[in-house]
Amino acid sequence: MSKDVTPVTINILDKEYVISCPPDEEKALLAAAQMLNQQMKELRQSGKVIGAERIAVMTGLNIAHQMIKQQSGRSDMNTGISNRIQMLQTKVESALGSYHQMELSS
Repeated sequence: MSKDVTPVTINILDKEYVISCPPDEEKALLAAAQMLNQQMKELRQSGKVIGAERIAVMTGLNIAHQMIKQQSGRSDMNTGISNRIQMLQTKVESALGSYHQMELSS
């Protein structure tokens, strides 16, 4: 079943775009458009990139790079947490084994 969509107007680099969007995603679309517009304006103002198409591509690459770095950081963090849990589990099992041995000895 398809969702109802409504037209949402966004502005990016002083150009207006009308995007079809489900009503429950409008707020996220506007936030994404605002972020994209801000980053594209900053890149344009830096003077390093000229032309709307090149600015869009470079901004897209920058955003993709940021996302990949964040995902990699989460992956590294998850690996660290998993290693720590494994180490703690080993210590608990060892302590329980020692406790069990002490109970058998008494």
